[in-house]
Amino acid sequence: MTARAADRARYDRATAQLDAPVAIVDLDAFDANADDLVRRAGGKPIRVASKSVRCRALLERVLAREGFAGIMSFTLAESLWLARSGFDDVLLAYPSADRAGYAELAADAKLAAAVTVMIDDPAQLDLIDAARAGGSEVVRVCLELDTALTLLGGRVRIGARRSPLHSPAQVAEMARAVARRPGFEVVGIMAYEGHVAGVGDAVAGRPLRSRAVRLMQAAARRELAERRAAVVRAVREVVPDLEFVNGGGTGSVQHTAAEDAVTEIAAGSGLYVPRLFDNYTSFRGRPAALFALPVVRRPGVGVVTVLGGGYPASGAPGADRLPVPYLPEGLRYDPQEGAGEVQTPLLGPVVDDLLIGDKVWFRHAKAGELCERFDTLHLVEGDAVTATVPTYRGEGHTFL
Repeated sequence: MTARAADRARYDRATAQLDAPVAIVDLDAFDANADDLVRRAGGKPIRVASKSVRCRALLERVLAREGFAGIMSFTLAESLWLARSGFDDVLLAYPSADRAGYAELAADAKLAAAVTVMIDDPAQLDLIDAARAGGSEVVRVCLELDTALTLLGGRVRIGARRSPLHSPAQVAEMARAVARRPGFEVVGIMAYEGHVAGVGDAVAGRPLRSRAVRLMQAAARRELAERRAAVVRAVREVVPDLEFVNGGGTGSVQHTAAEDAVTEIAAGSGLYVPRLFDNYTSFRGRPAALFALPVVRRPGVGVVTVLGGGYPASGAPGADRLPVPYLPEGLRYDPQEGAGEVQTPLLGPVVDDLLIGDKVWFRHAKAGELCERFDTLHLVEGDAVTATVPTYRGEGHTFL
């Protein structure tokens, strides 16, 4: 029996009394992935990206482990909810236009101490001030650095279009703009190198593309390390007691941690290890988050139909954004139908061994987005479900 076949047997036994669709997290794999992230971080604390987890119980579990500290959130409403729930160090990774949320933040000393918001434009300061509604608490601010690699005098850009702040001078001027505004305090810098941390460099069947990605990433790491260090020096001239410099992501942990200027690493997807993280040379994780769909039809030889399955991930549309049929091994989509909202046909010789009611296990393309489809996660240890916990959705929250 292969390792994957053994996992299928375990998951089927653990969920035998549960009807599919059902989602699980294999805690042995989850904890092993957490240990590997800590190893790769080389002693620097890891701030957990909540977008990639979306379950309070699992955020609490990983933050109880040595090597993890703080949360990187994705909306202001989520940040405030987490702070009210007892998480005392929440960094909002994206600018917000949530006026009601800013009014709440500025009016509550506990929330203002726990939540740091993201800024890359003076207009965002204006929005926050206009939303205060009399609240006088100091708002903690983090400045985001654009990490994109630019070539040929800026005519070529590689990297996500996020912050407009690219040079040390631009970030330092933003720090001065904040310092001139009463009611704000710069406490950190964040830089997410998505073109390094979020792009696999070992794509199966595409050796030339993989080599090109590795060359690009090596150049991007060198350029960013130098520029990030210069940015930190420039900002410290304005804010000598800067609290943190956050960088990286699951795919770049060890590289980002090696930079002296960086004080903490961001990571989250590496806990669940979705399918998009199968294509890296720098690390190998264990799939920890899976979902099962039930076989409901057998239209003919070599094909079965499962209920549901159309759970595409965000990003540029493509086959790599679809969940992958994982267990049993040897399944594939019908190219004429793909993954359907209500039903999904699956092909391959192995399907003739599947019976009505059997579970087919899938891996989502991205991490936390799976939790937008399920109210609960069943936590598996060995071949038993040892706990069932709500996702954000199960607690009544769909923040975005």
